[in-house]
Amino acid sequence: MGMIKEFKEFAMKGNVMDMAVGIIIGAGFGKIVSSFVNDVVMPPIGMLMGNVDFSELAWTLASEGADGKPVVIKYGLFINSVLDFVIVAFVIFMLIKQMNRLKSQEPEPAPTEKKCPKCLMVVPFEASRCGHCTSEI
Repeated sequence: MGMIKEFKEFAMKGNVMDMAVGIIIGAGFGKIVSSFVNDVVMPPIGMLMGNVDFSELAWTLASEGADGKPVVIKYGLFINSVLDFVIVAFVIFMLIKQMNRLKSQEPEPAPTEKKCPKCLMVVPFEASRCGHCTSEI
C-alpha cells in the first residue's frame, strides 16, 4: 500500500501537474503550427515556385514494393515538418528570452552580511564591530 501512496504524492506534485498541462498545451500548439505551415505559409511559397504543392513532392524509388504500394520518399512533407519545427523552436526561444528578461529585472535583495576586512569572517551587515576579532568595521 505504501507504493500507491508514494505514487499519489508524486503524481500530485505541482511540477508534475504543470508538466502535464504544458504537454497538453504543446500538443495543441503543435497542431496550430502545422496548420499554419500547411495551410497559410506553404501555398504562397508553392505558388511563387510555379504552383508547387509541397505535400505532393516525392521521389519514387520503386513503382511497387513488397506490399504492392509504390516506394516513395516524401521530401515535401519533410520540408513542411522542418518548417513546423523552426516555427515552434523560434516561438519557444522568444518565450524563454522574454521570461529571462522579466526575471533579470527583479532587483537584487539588499545584503544581510558582509566580511570583516581584518579576519574575513562573515558578520551581519549592520554590525559596527566584528564578533570574531572585535575590530571596527
